[in-house]
Amino acid sequence: MTPRLAPEPTVVLALDPGRAKCGIAVVCQAASGGDRPRVLHREIVEAARVVARVLPLVAQHGVETLLVGNATGGTVLARALREALPEVPVQLVEEAFTSQRARSRYLQEHQPRGLQRLLPPGLRTPPVPIDDYAALLLAEDFFVAASGATPKPRP
Repeated sequence: MTPRLAPEPTVVLALDPGRAKCGIAVVCQAASGGDRPRVLHREIVEAARVVARVLPLVAQHGVETLLVGNATGGTVLARALREALPEVPVQLVEEAFTSQRARSRYLQEHQPRGLQRLLPPGLRTPPVPIDDYAALLLAEDFFVAASGATPKPRP
């Protein structure tokens, strides 16, 4: 019996568009599908520079699909990406509640220090923009949907 080869990892670039800035996350789904997706790159860029920034990331990481949040400016950004990268599929994806979930995720990964520890979680605010975390969540949601697994409940 010949061993079955695991499928190649899937790499997506997710974008959380906004008026002034855009969160970007390049995420790789593990070949086994059971592991948490691996973040290859994450950043926040000015909205005016997003297409120019995406081009080298697609080439560098072998991105197979572009995911664009469907809220603020998503349709316009998706159109611009389709024109700039006609060979890479672009999908508009639902981004409801990603900002709230990104805030929670950031606060989970960056535990408070000093007096901040005394504040209840609902009163803590991230000291930096979290658009890249929102983009990461778009990619993770995409992989969950593609696997057919039941998504975790949203806040």
